[in-house]
Amino acid sequence: MTEINSYGIGRVNEKWNEADKAQWLAHQSIKRSYQEQVLSKIAALKTRFDVVQYGELNYETLATAANSYPLFAIKTKNWDSAKPTILVTGGVHGYETSGVQGAIRFVETQAERYSEQFNIVVTPCISPWGYETINRWNPKAVDPNRSFYQDSPAPESAQVMAFVASLNVELLAHIDLHETTDTDNSEFRPALAARDAIVQKNWNIPDGFYLVGDTLNPCDDFQTAINNSVAQITHIAPADADGKLIGVELSQTGVINYPTKELGLCTGFSDAKYNTTTEVYPDSPLVDDENCIVAQVAAITGGLDYLLAL
Repeated sequence: MTEINSYGIGRVNEKWNEADKAQWLAHQSIKRSYQEQVLSKIAALKTRFDVVQYGELNYETLATAANSYPLFAIKTKNWDSAKPTILVTGGVHGYETSGVQGAIRFVETQAERYSEQFNIVVTPCISPWGYETINRWNPKAVDPNRSFYQDSPAPESAQVMAFVASLNVELLAHIDLHETTDTDNSEFRPALAARDAIVQKNWNIPDGFYLVGDTLNPCDDFQTAINNSVAQITHIAPADADGKLIGVELSQTGVINYPTKELGLCTGFSDAKYNTTTEVYPDSPLVDDENCIVAQVAAITGGLDYLLAL
């Protein structure tokens, strides 16, 4: 008799097959509206910014999806090839709410004041199905933030990569907005362990904001400036008892580094001179939803202020 794994989908020591993925998908449901919470806010920006539809996700065969999800980028007006270009991405993991709403809030409140010095392009919600179902994966049980490479299996990743390539610019900076949540341990890491038939130890969820830099391009001073800006809004995550964050040695207070290209992470595809991934902790008793959104905005502005001072 084959033993079912503890997650309840699939079998012990066996990777998920297509039937297992279909079973996982059948458990998903729409919990909030991309149209109401994201697209309506983007539409309201059209008088002040250039709003471009760069793609579309067609999930019309799914009971858990709309017929399609249009994908939008927001660009500052008066695009000038002589100015450096900044990319801000949000919602690669759709369940990480402040990444999406923080990207939009930055455009609403701050982007125009930086537009004289920079071209700015923002893709606020790369994974709208994930946003609506509060999910880390896409409907095929693929993690978009492990899929930023050539011939990506995730259309979310492939379409934003193609769009950025079409801009034909060298990026000065790329800031990708994320969260680390308690559901990483309660749902998403157990699901990953079951899907891939691997052992996943629960990690200590950091209580506070931290950054993930690039092992090959750490940009230490850039990371410091961002954390200093965010520290005016919310607390920076302390190291755990082992001196680590999510199992990784710190490169400095509130910063760890990952091999972004090797792992297929969003900030690895863009080849920006300066890059970082933000991580907000929305489940902390010290914060609320608004604080998390404002912290994401402070991360972006802190990075931009650093670049202006160079």
